[in-house]
Amino acid sequence: MDRLSTLEVFVAVAERGSFSKAAEDLGLSNSAVSKQVAALEDRLGARLLNRTTRRVSLTDVGQAYWERARGVLADLEEADAAAASLHDEARGLLKLSVPFSFSLRHLSPVLSEFMAAHPRLEVDLVLNDRFVDIVDEGFDVAIRIGTLADSSLKARRIAPVRRVLAASPGFLDKVGRPQTPADINGEWCLRYSIGGDTLDLEREATPGAVAAQIRSTGALRVNNGDMIRNAMLADCGIASLPTFIIGEDLKSGALERVLPEWCAPTIAMYAVYPPGKVLSAKVRLLIDLLAERFGPVPPWDAFEEA
Repeated sequence: MDRLSTLEVFVAVAERGSFSKAAEDLGLSNSAVSKQVAALEDRLGARLLNRTTRRVSLTDVGQAYWERARGVLADLEEADAAAASLHDEARGLLKLSVPFSFSLRHLSPVLSEFMAAHPRLEVDLVLNDRFVDIVDEGFDVAIRIGTLADSSLKARRIAPVRRVLAASPGFLDKVGRPQTPADINGEWCLRYSIGGDTLDLEREATPGAVAAQIRSTGALRVNNGDMIRNAMLADCGIASLPTFIIGEDLKSGALERVLPEWCAPTIAMYAVYPPGKVLSAKVRLLIDLLAERFGPVPPWDAFEEA
């Protein structure tokens, strides 16, 4: 019996709470998984799992063994990463989480370039605007936009993310062009549900201090920036969006800035990855390329040159 393979099987069953789900993840049959766990319990002389018709759970002995087994597998993975990091070849599976709008607008060509340069790499790209649990969901790296919460995760800043108020010329022709934050009716504001309904503003000339707030009470509430952009282009209201979404619209005149001397506080884009002593080559090389292409002055802010 391959003890390493058996550890992998046991850890998968413990974490998935199911023989069948573990078998699916590992590409094995249910009977093969069940036999390996049973053989492990026989070798140890202890029951590691409680089995019911509905789910599988760890015994006290199983809990202690799972914690040690998971550590052994993590150490082995780190050893593999250390060896791989000694050369500049990205290979194997890279599981990546990226927000929808950023991926569709900016990541696609960079990722294609990266994969062409590393033909032994396989990428599992998951588009999601929520903050995924990187460790529990098995991601190698996630692109996050915003303010990072304290955690054990590691992060590298990729680029600043500016957010500006904007609307279509047609909408502004209808309601007038505000001269101060107090001129903006909250009912005009399109609401980004992930960011909340209070819009903080600061003067671009003196960043770092919130000087005004707008309470958004508009009828449309959306959890995706491109949907808000589409509503703006359809003359539906005012919104604060990242320039990586509306920079081209501002450059073409399809949208125009509202209160151009004001903006939402600048946030940032980060590459976030699990803690570990060694960063694998595939993650390190991807993060290096993202930082080279998008920072420190992002290309989507070129609208200001028009």
